[in-house]
Amino acid sequence: MAVTTTWSVSDMQHNDSDGGVTIVYWSMVAQNDSGNESATEGGKLRLTYDASSSDFIAYDSLTEADVLGWVYDDLREGEETATEAKTRVENERTAKVNAQIAKNASTSNGVPWSS
Repeated sequence: MAVTTTWSVSDMQHNDSDGGVTIVYWSMVAQNDSGNESATEGGKLRLTYDASSSDFIAYDSLTEADVLGWVYDDLREGEETATEAKTRVENERTAKVNAQIAKNASTSNGVPWSS
């Protein structure tokens, strides 16, 4: 059974004066095709910024892809690239969903005295 992962940004805190983002709230949900099993990873990313930097993007000009790029970069471990970090987190959550599916396939709920 396939597992689909969905990354999203639910909220951000930014300075009104220059549009600099200081906090990002994000999540990644891994869910099987039937929607019965899922695993979630999420967090809060604190940021510092330099509004005079050439790569600064003000709040009003950001896309979700821009912000998720910051999240992937923050998730890096060791020498990982941001893309490798994203893949690692997705693989970890997918493995958790697959374990839940396997467990549920071998267990049942109910009571033996009612039919």
